[in-house]
Amino acid sequence: MTRTLAAVAAAMICGTLTLFAQAPGRWVTDKFAPLPDPEEEYTAVSTNGRLYLIGGNRGGRPQWPRIVLEYDLDANRWTSKKQVPFSGDHMAAAESGGKIYVFGGQGEGGANKPLNTAWEYDPAADSWKALAPIPSSRTAAVAVTSGGRIYLIGGNTDAGLNVGSNDAYDLATNRWESRRPMPTARNHPAGGAVGGKIYVIGGRLAAPNIGGFLSSNTDIVEEYDPATNAWRPMTKMPTPRSGHGWTTHEGRIYVAGGEVRDSHMDAIFRDVEVFDPAVNDWYKLPSMPTARHGVNLAALGNRLHAIGGHLAFAATGGEDLHTPANEVFEFSQR
Repeated sequence: MTRTLAAVAAAMICGTLTLFAQAPGRWVTDKFAPLPDPEEEYTAVSTNGRLYLIGGNRGGRPQWPRIVLEYDLDANRWTSKKQVPFSGDHMAAAESGGKIYVFGGQGEGGANKPLNTAWEYDPAADSWKALAPIPSSRTAAVAVTSGGRIYLIGGNTDAGLNVGSNDAYDLATNRWESRRPMPTARNHPAGGAVGGKIYVIGGRLAAPNIGGFLSSNTDIVEEYDPATNAWRPMTKMPTPRSGHGWTTHEGRIYVAGGEVRDSHMDAIFRDVEVFDPAVNDWYKLPSMPTARHGVNLAALGNRLHAIGGHLAFAATGGEDLHTPANEVFEFSQR
């Protein structure tokens, strides 16, 4: 009996130690500076240890926000920067060489009117510069940097049609080149580059607006190899979603939040799912304390920041439900 109890106790201790050894970290909600100007959907991009939030969703307002906020992840400090020189939301953005590149979106001509504009923002000079226009106007695409080019992939047209368009912007020549289209046309996807390959994750099929019943979320993940101009399918994400936030950190792509409408519910997600291209598989982190869509992700060191977003499905509740939350997942130190 004594030996049995000792064995059980040893097993429990070993199991507890194993659990703690594998514990990925924890969420903290009251340690980091909240978002000073909450908006439903900023365009987010990180460079040099800083997160930049650009624009915002017009919603029912007559004008689009032209906000540019800089968040110093190390100093935990927000700073307002020079406003964007155009009206729009749902742009795609990417970083290269410490500069930020912003493509397309909807605006100027009205909601759901895709733009073909391209802009460069230089954080050091706090200045904007117009670039060669995109070959085709679109909104809710994804932009990913790889090998001296920025690939603008997916999105939807002014007719509300999804496209798999894959246009490569050459940073050195300020020119565009059309590459092989993505097999699954979609809007509102996540994306990232790891090991010279580009990954497009999830998003929305059919209509661009989740508020109707014409669109549906997808769990499809597709890999693009710029060297061979070829696509291939990867392991699907655990939860089909759109309107989510994403970032790439230490060779993995983090996806959080999002929204869904179906015959059962209008809902927003708390889930945080992580894709590891090295093993072509997914795992989950503990869920965000606050469910939301339009959340902005950024990572530095052992921290994953989940900033802002909207606390209800679509634009339900208006500006009152934009959240300033800056919730941070602190990875366990190894």
